[in-house]
Amino acid sequence: MSPFPIQEMTLPVALSGSDVIGQAKTGTGKTLGFGLPLLERVTVPADVEAGRAKPEQLTDAPQALVVVPTRELCTQVTNDLLTAGKVRNVRVLAIYGGRAYEPQVEALKKGVDVIVGTPGRLLDLAGQRKLDLSHVRALVLDEADEMLDLGFLPDVEKIINMLPAKRQTMLFSATMPGAVIGLARRYMSQPTHIRATAPDDEGATVANISQHVFRAHSMDKPEMVARILQAEGRGLAMIFCRTKRTAADIAEQLAKRGFASGAVHGDLGQGAREQALRAFRNGKVDVLVCTDVAARGIDVEGVTHVINYQSPEEEKTYLHRIGRTGRAGNKGIAITLVDWDDIPRWQLINKALDLKFPDPVETYSTSPHLFEELNIPAGTKGVLPRGERTRAGLAAEELEDLGETGGRGRKSAAPVATEERPERTRTPRQRRRTRGGSTVEADAPAPVATEPADAPAADTEPRTPRRRRRTRVAPVEAAPVAEAVAAPVAVAEPVAETVVEAEPKPRRTRTRKAVAAVAEAVVEAPVVPAPAEPVAVVEAEPKPRRTRARKVAAPVVEAVVEAPAKPRRRIRKVAESAEVGFLTPESAALEIAAAKAAEATKPVRSRKKAVAAEPDASVAAEPKPRRTRAKKTVEAAPEATEAEPKPRRTRTRKVAAPEA
Repeated sequence: MSPFPIQEMTLPVALSGSDVIGQAKTGTGKTLGFGLPLLERVTVPADVEAGRAKPEQLTDAPQALVVVPTRELCTQVTNDLLTAGKVRNVRVLAIYGGRAYEPQVEALKKGVDVIVGTPGRLLDLAGQRKLDLSHVRALVLDEADEMLDLGFLPDVEKIINMLPAKRQTMLFSATMPGAVIGLARRYMSQPTHIRATAPDDEGATVANISQHVFRAHSMDKPEMVARILQAEGRGLAMIFCRTKRTAADIAEQLAKRGFASGAVHGDLGQGAREQALRAFRNGKVDVLVCTDVAARGIDVEGVTHVINYQSPEEEKTYLHRIGRTGRAGNKGIAITLVDWDDIPRWQLINKALDLKFPDPVETYSTSPHLFEELNIPAGTKGVLPRGERTRAGLAAEELEDLGETGGRGRKSAAPVATEERPERTRTPRQRRRTRGGSTVEADAPAPVATEPADAPAADTEPRTPRRRRRTRVAPVEAAPVAEAVAAPVAVAEPVAETVVEAEPKPRRTRTRKAVAAVAEAVVEAPVVPAPAEPVAVVEAEPKPRRTRARKVAAPVVEAVVEAPAKPRRRIRKVAESAEVGFLTPESAALEIAAAKAAEATKPVRSRKKAVAAEPDASVAAEPKPRRTRAKKTVEAAPEATEAEPKPRRTRTRKVAAPEA
């Protein structure tokens, strides 16, 4: 077996320890071109046993580092290096995101010779001082142009600054833009630029790949792809899309049409991505729908067809996509479906790569030339016959639990077994159903067994709910009033001194004063007067809220009316006229006395009624409070009458006791 041109030209230079820039077409064996020199620079215990190295040269720190842009490429390079270093027992570890930190940290503690990783996770572990890069002797940047396109250049520069100044650096890629050359000039010492091509291979693409370009409508593309996948001689197939949503949608549609399909894109967790790739390598899935994350370095044997469902962004992406087939000297077929909107983009790619498809032919799923060029049997439909559905499918591949970090991979990760909870030792509190404040007997819970035995027994009688009383006045016992109202008021023995006290009113309310006698008692039981004996006084009943109650003055048999301090305005005029001379002093005095008597007997603007007062009761006028419109209240008493205190800011009235 002869080596590939890139391997034949690179191995002598790389084994001598010089810096190398290797450029070759995809699928021509670049991995072993830098992998074999890398493994030779690593010191392992087998070298000490053979006498090629000293024991003090052995170390558990990594001695070689390979930086790759994608996780899929990281796993593939790791597998290739493990295969090549199996004879010397070289320890190779893959470090990339999407996996748990703990297994990678444990592997670093045990000792590693070669590390293959992505820039993000390498910086994380190095920043935590879990990864020691001070013993690295060789550095390889694989697919360096892709790392620059993904924005990894600052991370790569940080990693390079952590390495020893004296080392070997190698850059390998299918394309070498100017940024990669500038990176090489800064961090490489007199590198050797090697560009290897086969003598019979002209142009940018591989000669073993047969390319077909069709102009297709976006709504007819799923049907076209389903018919292309039934072409004769078709093995494994890869379908590339520009967006993650399109990749997921096409994979789902193909699965409904009967094809064993899987998907690889950024929205899937790392476990699901690796599951799809393992199923594709093992033959359980024969159609892999993916984005450009799988367009770099993925080497799967048996890939015969590559379909560009959507036109790539640039010519480099096109080269890497179609490079998944026709690898290691095998033949392959590359099919590109260009939409009407993608014609200008495709024309730029066609010109850059010097292809022969400037104006693709308009093609549909029923076009005869589609069946002829791709060797599709006549009469093929867009659904795979049931007799040809022989693949196990994606579900047959086990989904590995990687302990993924982040939120995107949680839905695809395998369920993690959780510890069983201990049995409940405490009886849960039962909720008691009540209706109107009383417990419903039918739904009442059974007594809890955890209560102490000496606890008092609960009351079995239903509890009467406490009704909320919206009042502002304190309740007054009604028993004395009821006894007084039950029988008519009779003549009783004289009382030495009876004073009726009114109930204090709440603040800032417009209520009226309590009266000395109960209104209901007066109406239902008429007063029977007796000579020379007073009547029994009944205690006042509390008034309802916001009602207009009337006062009942104590009956007076013989009352001495005391003239008011100030005469009314009409009396003043009579007195003034007497002084002037219109009336004589005798007639004026008589008229003044008559006016006083009439004024005393006349009620003063009051709606309240009066009854006869007790004998020998004197009525005293209460002085008016300041700035109030309250009136006086007369209370019946044998010897003395006490004035009731007025509430603050209320509008009350007074009632004078009439003469008998």
